[in-house]
Amino acid sequence: MTGVTGSGSHHLAQLNVARLRAPIDSPLLADFVAALDPVNELADASPGFVWRLQDESGAATGVRIADDELLIVNLTVWESLDALAAFTYRSDHVGVMRRKRTWFEPMAEAHLVLWWVPAGHRPDVAEAQDRLDELRRNGPGPSAFTFRAPFDASGADAEPPNG
Repeated sequence: MTGVTGSGSHHLAQLNVARLRAPIDSPLLADFVAALDPVNELADASPGFVWRLQDESGAATGVRIADDELLIVNLTVWESLDALAAFTYRSDHVGVMRRKRTWFEPMAEAHLVLWWVPAGHRPDVAEAQDRLDELRRNGPGPSAFTFRAPFDASGADAEPPNG
């Protein structure tokens, strides 16, 4: 399973998109906005974290992936699938995830995509959108996959991480 825990030559990119239930400055999203800095600080300090997309606020809530002010993005790079899964499912990030239905509309299409990038590469929003579109069109494959259907950096099927 080379690549699932990190190959050294490749890192794991992750894009997650979400549609807010209200504008970011609305009272409904006050707790979400208050959690952004602590969650970002937790990610930044997590084992295996490499990079995250940020706007001038230090978050990415001002970055647009589409012509929709309510659609927000999270784009990160990690050393491995295991490192991302540990942060996502086994850290204080879980508390924020439990409240996602309060803040975000259900998505009819895939909203999370994972893919391997050469170590040192920082994907941009256009690249990330292309990978999400590929996943939506073709389902999971070596160049666009999910936690439930992962691939290693060589393109081989991999076991889902413990989450």
